[in-house]
Amino acid sequence: MTMLFTAAETPLLDDSVKGCLDFKGRPVHRSNSGGWTSASFIIAVEVAERFAYYGISSNLITYLTGPLGLSTAAAAAQVNSWSGVATLLPLLGAFLADSFLGRYRTIILASLVYILGLGLLTLSATLPSVTTSGAPNADNVTLNTSSMLQYQVILFFFSLYLVAFGQGGHKPCVQAFGADQFDAEHPVECKAKSSVFNWWYFSIAAGILLTLLILNYIQENLSWVLGFAIPAIVMAVGLLVFLLGTMTYRFSVEGDKESPFVRIGRVFILAIRNRKIASSAIATEESFKQFKFLDKALLASDSTMEQGKVCSMREVEEAKAVLRLAPIWATCLIYAVVFAQTSILFTKQGATMDRSITRGIEIPAATLQCFISFSILLFIPIYDRIVVPLARAFTGKPGGITMLQRIGTGIAVSAIAMVIAALVEMKRLQTAREHGLVDKPNLTVPMWVWWLVPQYSLCGLSDVLAIVGLQEFYYDQMPNELRSIGIALYLSILGFGSFLSSFLISVIETVTGKDGRDSWFADNLNRAHLDYFYWLLAALSALGLALYVYSARSYIYARRSTS
Repeated sequence: MTMLFTAAETPLLDDSVKGCLDFKGRPVHRSNSGGWTSASFIIAVEVAERFAYYGISSNLITYLTGPLGLSTAAAAAQVNSWSGVATLLPLLGAFLADSFLGRYRTIILASLVYILGLGLLTLSATLPSVTTSGAPNADNVTLNTSSMLQYQVILFFFSLYLVAFGQGGHKPCVQAFGADQFDAEHPVECKAKSSVFNWWYFSIAAGILLTLLILNYIQENLSWVLGFAIPAIVMAVGLLVFLLGTMTYRFSVEGDKESPFVRIGRVFILAIRNRKIASSAIATEESFKQFKFLDKALLASDSTMEQGKVCSMREVEEAKAVLRLAPIWATCLIYAVVFAQTSILFTKQGATMDRSITRGIEIPAATLQCFISFSILLFIPIYDRIVVPLARAFTGKPGGITMLQRIGTGIAVSAIAMVIAALVEMKRLQTAREHGLVDKPNLTVPMWVWWLVPQYSLCGLSDVLAIVGLQEFYYDQMPNELRSIGIALYLSILGFGSFLSSFLISVIETVTGKDGRDSWFADNLNRAHLDYFYWLLAALSALGLALYVYSARSYIYARRSTS
């Protein structure tokens, strides 16, 4: 039987993926590369990294105020500073990946640094083992203990920031590399790509949930050494799984040997240099309505003609795409401040409350963060399988609603979460007063910790909307070669938000604690006023939402986006 193929059918025989190569530099075929198969290996290392990260960050304030003996305000500032650095370093990692190393190699190197940091962190937890038993000179023992504690603190923070460096290279590349495994020009893979950010976050939430349910209990009830060692082991296993998927990965072909940072930087330089030249010769297009001052990079001055460097319309559009993201970035910072509280003040708040499950068994305060994960695991399937299809039927958009609408809804939910948190804290303070516990901070306030579940759950819903929306938005709207930077920019919102949180806490601690008064963040939380801080954040969130809506309404999406 003779096989005949029409011109329309012939392309089906070639399932090679345009613009992608395999790990040996050969063309890749759709049937045995990319898609959910490759994404599964990449998600595995991301789940391991999130397990390790939250294994440290979720209970860090407990370790700082416990074994290391810091005050609540000092510990909160340290946690915020570390979180800020950890979420700003991805800008450096993304730059190295997009300009020099590539995402695959950056992930491997960052994972090795990560494992080293976790290993040293485990070692630091073994140091305070000095005892006074049998010591001939108590003064010498005290001196040695103090010296050992100093070494422990130095090693601990060195290891902690080494973990931050590892995350800086890991986080922006893994998610971008995972999304790269789906071809946006293929109808089936395009739909999968629109869901990958939802299910990516779902998988991460599952990993975080395991951390909060298991690791926090081990750290507080068994051993901090074991609690730090397990994340190191999990991270090593995750790296191994990632390497096993190498033969299935799709590697994007570099469209231009010149660094995208150089191209975009040249646009700004030439626009400034040509600022006095008349721009009447520039053709007017829809895409050039914003930031018209950059259009002058298209003009040739005498100096640029001599150098042979004139920017193309594509390069100017790339520069404008990056610049358009700035207002969205700035107006999301208050949301990031709220995001930072779940692992800091919420945890300290819960530590004062009745956390007993049965007689003699208490859940660690940090474990309450599992309700954020429960909320994410509940709402992502509802959003992806019910809300999006229903919204898509009305709007015709692949994502149901636009990415910016999704982010804005998440910011609104976070403001509501702060209102709920303030009301619950007011109830906790009232309960402490009614039972005469204001000056007895070591006694448990007879109020169930489950009162905190609504604020945690709303924060989880906010994450589903705002965090996942920001991830997709900054990946989708960046030029193709700068998508690692796009993920890093989204993370930098959380980083600057952590620094803002630290700054706010420090300023408020100084102002409200003058003349020996109890500050809003007093170590005795029964005399503190976290409720005032939560009301402040709720008001700032409302202001931030108004500014965000104003910026979002004037945003022009990149042409390739259908959102």
